[in-house]
Amino acid sequence: MEVGFVGLGNMGLPMARNLLRAGHRVRAWNRTPERVEALVADGAQRAASPAEAAGAGVVFTMLADDAATLAVLGGPDGLLAGLPKGGIHVAASTLGVPFSRRLAELHRERGQQYVAAPVFGRPAVAEQGGLRVVVAGPVEAVERVRPLFRALGPEVFVVGDAAYLAHAVKLAGNFVMTSMMEALCESLVLVEKTGVERERFAEVLNAIFRSPLVESYCGLLLERRFEQPAFRFRLGLKDIRLVLETADETTTPLPLADLIRQHALEGMARGMGELDFTALLRIVEAHAGVDGRTEAAQGEPPR
Repeated sequence: MEVGFVGLGNMGLPMARNLLRAGHRVRAWNRTPERVEALVADGAQRAASPAEAAGAGVVFTMLADDAATLAVLGGPDGLLAGLPKGGIHVAASTLGVPFSRRLAELHRERGQQYVAAPVFGRPAVAEQGGLRVVVAGPVEAVERVRPLFRALGPEVFVVGDAAYLAHAVKLAGNFVMTSMMEALCESLVLVEKTGVERERFAEVLNAIFRSPLVESYCGLLLERRFEQPAFRFRLGLKDIRLVLETADETTTPLPLADLIRQHALEGMARGMGELDFTALLRIVEAHAGVDGRTEAAQGEPPR
């Protein structure tokens, strides 16, 4: 299948590369053209604009947020202008529910189709083709692009025929993960203040829960590699804001989300926007009066 790809960041580049490896023909565009060079070396075609990428008839966007996605849509060089009637825009980013509805309407007005397909997984998982894809949109359009999802990961979850439903699921899933991060940070600090080593506590957690997420996050928190971001702090704040936007729209109280937002805002105020979201641990430590831990790995991570 010929497919356009707009947005070659930490997630987009390995996703586009996996489409190439699966035998699909990729037209790629990125705001900073240097990111396209690596993909062209792998066999992709360089697109001069989002419109040219969308001319493939199916086009993915993998961009930071609602605003970045909106920026590539309009004008003569925009995605809307280049996507033919009946063409499919696949939005793989984490987007707001109201904005996802707006995208559906913009495409409907032009006789185009829109499928939401946000993904779960960090860049290393994307590189391995291990993403989990949550999909929603018109049944015919979803089936047409399903072979593309198989190149991205082993599991595809179709959650409805209205595209915004996939973004609702993605935001709720991200809320679970940020809540887990908050709980792990608080628990690690708590046990250390009672005299238990964080590493020993992590071993207990991993034995009890047998969860890849718990094991991964515990390892990241113990290693404290905050300056090597896989998921930037500012994007974590963006996601929790989108969760709260959906909570307001649906009159759903989310007191834990309010707490995480305040901690994320504090992190931004401390200049942590470009660090990994695991740097939330610094905020929890500051509130608990825990100081002086280095950013180097604190011993071997639990296995």
